[in-house]
Amino acid sequence: MNVPDTTRSTLKKKLWQRADEIGWVTLSPTEKSLHYEIWTRSPEIGGRLVRFMRQDQIRVYIKDTLLKDYTRFHLAGHERPFRVLGVPESTCIVETYSKPHGCRLHDGRVICWGRASDWKSILMALHERTFGKSRNIPHAAVLLYALGKFREVQVRAQVEDVAKKLGVSKVVWLE
Repeated sequence: MNVPDTTRSTLKKKLWQRADEIGWVTLSPTEKSLHYEIWTRSPEIGGRLVRFMRQDQIRVYIKDTLLKDYTRFHLAGHERPFRVLGVPESTCIVETYSKPHGCRLHDGRVICWGRASDWKSILMALHERTFGKSRNIPHAAVLLYALGKFREVQVRAQVEDVAKKLGVSKVVWLE
């Protein structure tokens, strides 16, 4: 499927704007599936793509090509984690990470962040990125979009207990 660059760019921009409007990163998989279906059938998105691919390929193209990097892009920035942790914006970052997002600061503190639903990966990444490296400290996990069950005291206590056992100094919950 050869979608022209200008068409792909225009549709990606349009979809990212709509994703911003509906709070894409906080939607459940079921809600996202509904939007994929709507966009696949819409004349302005699916109707434009049907010129370049079969109808049954459009949903996958929207998901895997046009929206693939949306969530990663919106979670990547360190500004919000720094702000809630009281880390000055001017602090020197010596290494950055992805999957999950994070960074190592000049003083050895390692910070990781991502969706609260990915807490196991975030805590394990903190552990892996600091284990056996005496200069690296598992400083903080910032858990974003802590909605639903992640608002419950019992769930947060469990996550924080695991973090404590792994030597993580701080766990911050953000909705």
